[in-house]
Amino acid sequence: MAELSGVQSQVFRPLPDVLRADAIVDRLRTAISLGLLRQGEQLPVENQLTAMFGVATATVRDALQSLRDQGIIETRRGRSGGTFIIGTPRIDPDSLRQRVLTLSMAELRDLEDEQISNGMACTRLAIDRADPADIDRLERIARQIGVANSPEARVRADSRFHIELAVLAQSERLMATTMRLLTETIESLWNILDSTEDAAWAMSDHLAIVTAIRSGDVDGANAAVRTHVTRNTYRLIAWRLAELYPVEVDR
Repeated sequence: MAELSGVQSQVFRPLPDVLRADAIVDRLRTAISLGLLRQGEQLPVENQLTAMFGVATATVRDALQSLRDQGIIETRRGRSGGTFIIGTPRIDPDSLRQRVLTLSMAELRDLEDEQISNGMACTRLAIDRADPADIDRLERIARQIGVANSPEARVRADSRFHIELAVLAQSERLMATTMRLLTETIESLWNILDSTEDAAWAMSDHLAIVTAIRSGDVDGANAAVRTHVTRNTYRLIAWRLAELYPVEVDR
């Protein structure tokens, strides 16, 4: 197994003591759904996973068996063997919608505030630290959501943009926060949005952030981040209110 990238090191970071095999399964499923780990990639070997997650070997084995049972990974024997990702987790739309319904308005606003502050910090550092080739790559990634043709593809494209932005910030703490926020929101967001118009708006927002970074415009980058996050939060709130308080139509 090659040395882990900065993104992968966040995926395989230690787990709290109270969490067990289901937490490993959840983290790896989410990482695959977001495109952080891709089909065909090899997972670290069992003893490495044990050390990375800070759990017992039996816990890792239980988690891997669960992922095998779900058809997400397979273990191959022999010289070129190992455990490889072969499938994508199935998204349960009902559970994603329920996740949004259980959030209070205050919790949604708190998420919005944290996303804005984290995004602003990433763009400010990217302006200071990214070179032109990095920004060119970020722009190419920003356009991918415009051609994504399914909720799953939009989740991966949107996630990749925000992760790449955190990479350009060159901050492990901002990367960890970015990944946590994505795991909390991105699948539910695109399960609810899932329209060509929303994808076009997202691409426009991403490109506005890139343009501000390229020109070194901190204020413009801050404004673009705020517009992007606020638009998403507004859509989540509007959907939640419509579900909780449907309007009765007179007959």
